[in-house]
Amino acid sequence: MESISELVRRARAAQAEFEKTATQESVDAIVKALAKTIYENAEPLAKLAAEESGMGLYEDKINKNKGKARIIWNFLKDKKSVGVISRDDRTCITEVARPMGVVAAITPCTNPIVTPMCNAMYAIKGRNAIILAPHPRAKKCAKVVTDLFRREIEALGAPADLVLLVEEPSTALSAELMSKCDVVVATGGMGMVKAAYSSGKPAYGVGAGNVQCIIDRGVDYREAAPKIIEGRRFDNGIICSGEQTIIVPKEDYAEIIEIFIENGCAYIERPEDVRRLRDTLFTVTETGGYAMNKKLVGQSAACVAQEAGLEVPADTKVLLVRADGCGKDDCLSKEKMCPVISAYAYDTWEDAVAVAQANLDVEGRGHSIAIHSHNKEHIEYAANHVTVCRVLVNQICSTMNGGSFFNSLTPTTTLGCGSWGNNSISENFSYKHLMNITRIAYEIPDAKAPSDEEIFQ
Repeated sequence: MESISELVRRARAAQAEFEKTATQESVDAIVKALAKTIYENAEPLAKLAAEESGMGLYEDKINKNKGKARIIWNFLKDKKSVGVISRDDRTCITEVARPMGVVAAITPCTNPIVTPMCNAMYAIKGRNAIILAPHPRAKKCAKVVTDLFRREIEALGAPADLVLLVEEPSTALSAELMSKCDVVVATGGMGMVKAAYSSGKPAYGVGAGNVQCIIDRGVDYREAAPKIIEGRRFDNGIICSGEQTIIVPKEDYAEIIEIFIENGCAYIERPEDVRRLRDTLFTVTETGGYAMNKKLVGQSAACVAQEAGLEVPADTKVLLVRADGCGKDDCLSKEKMCPVISAYAYDTWEDAVAVAQANLDVEGRGHSIAIHSHNKEHIEYAANHVTVCRVLVNQICSTMNGGSFFNSLTPTTTLGCGSWGNNSISENFSYKHLMNITRIAYEIPDAKAPSDEEIFQ
C-alpha cells in the first residue's frame, strides 16, 4: 500500500499539470464524464453499496446515484471556474478563479457512491486533485468509483492521478492525509469532522442531522403525510436530512396519526411498547448520554420492530412513536438513522417552534427543519427562532434538502451547519468552496470620496 506522502506527491504533480493545461471546456468535459459514469453504472454501484455497507435499500440507492449525478452536473455545466469568472463594471472588480491544490475527502459508509462523486466533481471543477479516504465499510465502493473516474479522466487526456484513493483506510491514515493536503472535506461522524477542523488545514465539515418537521394548521394533512413518510423511509432512514419528528396541532393529533397509519406507518403508543422501542434504538453511554444502536442503522421498519419485540404489518414503511417529552426529557428527540419518527402535539405555533428547538438543542443544531405550511408569517417566525441553516417548505426533506430541480438549494452531499453545528459554512457545500479567488481591483472612474457630513448625516 502506498504511503500518504506518496499519494499526496502524485496528486500534487497531477494537479500542477492540470492547472497549466486545463481549459473551461476540458474541465467541464471531465466533470460531465464523472457524473455520466455514475449515472450509467447506477445499478451495480447501488448493489455494491447495499451489500458492503449492509444499510439502506438497493432501489433507493439506484435513484440516489442517478438523481445526484443528474442534478449536480446540471448545476455545474454553465458555471465558470477557469480564469476570469466575473467582471463587474460598477465596482470595477474582476474575479479570477484559482485552484486550492489537493483536496482530502473523508467519505461515509452511509453514502459511499454519491459523496465521493460529488466531492470529485466539485474538486475537479476547481482544477484541484482529490484523494478519497472512505469509511472502512465503504472501501470496495470507493475503489470501484475511483477506478471508474480514473478511466474517464485518462480517456479525456488529463492525468488520472487527479483522483486517488486511500485503499486501506483507517483513522490514523485519514488524519495524516488531512494534515498533508491543502483543504479537507469531511462527511461522517462528529469525531471525524472534529478531527478535520483540528487538522491544521482549511476544512469543511457537517454537523449532525435531526430534522424537525412541523405541520401547520390549514394544510392538507393527506398531502403532507406521504411526503414526510417518504422522507423518513427513503434508503431506510440513513439520510441526514430525513424527517425525524412530526410536530402537529393538538386538536388534530388523532386525525393526523390516522392519516399516517393509512399511508403505511405503524403507530407505537402503549407506554410499554414505547419503552421497548426506545431501549432498542438507544443505548446509554458511559457519560450518561444516549447513542444510536449501530445494529439498527439503515435497517427496515420491520427489522427495527422485530428487534424491539413489536408486532407490526410486514409492509410497514415507518414506525411512528409518541414521545413522552421533547428535548432532554426523552431520547426519542435525537436523530434516528432508521425508519422511526417521533410525534409531538402543540397548542400554538410558538409552542411548535419551541419543541423543534428543544429537540435540536439535544442534537442537530444548525442543520435543517421541514415545515408544511402556507403561512409565510409562521414560516419566517420559525426561521428567525430555530437554530438551523435550512428551512424546507412543503417538500420531501430527505431527498430535496441537498438540492432539487424543484428548489434553488445548491445540490450537494455536504450540508454546512454554521456555527450552531461547529461548521465553517452555513450553506450547501459546492465547487465554490474549493476555489481561491483572486480579485483585481481597478480604479473606479470619476469616483469621489464623500465628505464627513455626507458620511455621518
